[in-house]
Amino acid sequence: MRSIGWIGFCMAAALAAPAPGATRLKDLAGIEGVRDNQLIGYGLVVGLAGTGDRQMTLFSPQSLANLLERMGVSVPGATLIVKNTAAVMITATLPPFAQPGTRLDAVAAAIGDAANLQGGLLILTPLKAADGQVYAVAQGGVVTGGFAAGRAGGSRTVNHPTVGRVPGGAIVERPAPALALKGVLHLQLRYADFTTASRIAAALNAKYGAAGALPARAENSALVSVLVPPSYAARPIDFIAEMEMLTVDADQPARVVVNERTGTIVTGRDVHISPVAILHGNLTVEIQTSLDILPPAPPAGAAAAAAGGKAAVDAKEEPARNLVLQRGATVEELVRALAAIGSTPRDVIAILQSLRAAGALEAELEVI
Repeated sequence: MRSIGWIGFCMAAALAAPAPGATRLKDLAGIEGVRDNQLIGYGLVVGLAGTGDRQMTLFSPQSLANLLERMGVSVPGATLIVKNTAAVMITATLPPFAQPGTRLDAVAAAIGDAANLQGGLLILTPLKAADGQVYAVAQGGVVTGGFAAGRAGGSRTVNHPTVGRVPGGAIVERPAPALALKGVLHLQLRYADFTTASRIAAALNAKYGAAGALPARAENSALVSVLVPPSYAARPIDFIAEMEMLTVDADQPARVVVNERTGTIVTGRDVHISPVAILHGNLTVEIQTSLDILPPAPPAGAAAAAAGGKAAVDAKEEPARNLVLQRGATVEELVRALAAIGSTPRDVIAILQSLRAAGALEAELEVI
């Protein structure tokens, strides 16, 4: 655990170092309305080698009966026992401005008791958005990232064979609704921050402002409105492409993220600690049980030997370790000092939580 934790912190410290240069605007914000849309559908996967849904999954044979009826074959669903068919949920992501005919990847996941989707074929399935409209249809072979072989006690399963992808199996039938990219554009910050929003507006005004006219304004910490300049009124896409290449010095709040399960600590820049004295120690309680073999009691020589137990309880308290930090100390200095006196990652996490409770940690502490 110690090696994992300190490796995680060292990597975090390296990534948290100030990067040279500024950040492109396209990496900080996106255009309002230019977004992905999630699609979902219900379908059937056929052609499975006996690994499909069993009779206990009632909706699978009923769906197959409905499919056959649309093709002119009338079969009661209650009488169908087909192990080569599985009911699945299909999901896909419709990118912005995707035109009809564009192919998308789809994901098929079993919703019944099918054991494996390997080698199956997804039958034509409409994919709908949240508004209930069909935006794509999916059909094709299912590719799983794992497999299941054998049966009963001699079986082996690798990865997750009940979920598979249909590469390029979804075809867009209608484009998703999108806002017109003209007039006023709204930039949505990926991480809300007042300072970053103000700097973005200032950079845009310095680039496109003229004669006292300021086209950009920070509406709040997550939204910046930009007026398309008259020279770009007929070609707003060129204006967006040029605007995205502007560089801005992004700001970020002081934050420390800890993962107690893996002992990983991630810290950002400028994370300081107020002057504080830390006294930390551990109390260890150890219980040991030993078994002694006792000889049989006479005169029953044929009796089995008896086993007697003896328990020993030992409590040990480690000496407290004292650490004093001066004004202006950072979390990195704290962690290095704790490592020097033999603290484990879990000790560091407990100390950081105590510092936050005491108000000495000048940063947000997020435990995941």
